[in-house]
Amino acid sequence: MDLVFDVGNTETVIGWFQDSELRGHWRVSTDSRRTADEYGLILVQLLSASGAGSTTVRAATIGSVVPAMTAVLREACRRYLSVSAVDVNARTPLPIQLDVDEPMTVGADRIVNTLAARRMFGTDTVVVDLGTATTFDCITRDGVFIGGVISPGVKTAASSLTDRTAKLPRVELVPPQRVIGRRTDACIQSGIFYGAVDAIDGTVTRIREEWGSDDLLVVATGGLAELIGPHCRTVQRIEPYLTLYGLEFAREHLAGAAG
Repeated sequence: MDLVFDVGNTETVIGWFQDSELRGHWRVSTDSRRTADEYGLILVQLLSASGAGSTTVRAATIGSVVPAMTAVLREACRRYLSVSAVDVNARTPLPIQLDVDEPMTVGADRIVNTLAARRMFGTDTVVVDLGTATTFDCITRDGVFIGGVISPGVKTAASSLTDRTAKLPRVELVPPQRVIGRRTDACIQSGIFYGAVDAIDGTVTRIREEWGSDDLLVVATGGLAELIGPHCRTVQRIEPYLTLYGLEFAREHLAGAAG
């Protein structure tokens, strides 16, 4: 099997592939204070619970936006899985192009999203990645990342609202039954949820107008894609694990180039 790590600011999503098919995935907290031994034991326990076992891992690929986590995970893979993990970044030789002013600053998640979009869709694509931040990745049919948008994530915005107001309670992030709330918590739920939905639709509309692509595909991915995506008028496809597939495609490409 092949392991991939999508390391975000809040959570790390771990996926395992067999024959290019995603067979399982887990979410763990991203915490650079944890040691390689701690993450190594987590990996062994997760793999054991899945019935796969740690001895069957043949490769590991890391895409991280938290630099401190990369070395920790590489060491955990070396000690506990006996594999040398590969770190995907802007210097990794992949069949894509970063056509932006500062390509070396493009995050690993956006890089592998570009690769996945090229492989899976083959058309001009906007990937809306709903994580700690909400990012809009603009990718041409030929696999060229031409830039995008970064905005506060849904949960980040919600936390900011309740943390900075003494009398507003924290609420569960769920689709409200009504837009017009009749209680404070319902008002907050509506504002957070539909504020996020309309921000996505508004941003995609502006991107579509500026880009001028005739057959632009809008894909939602990330931890909140299945919750938010169905309510967005502009989202045409939901692929919650697009980034994991991008990491696996990167592994396949690098393995083929090496041998």
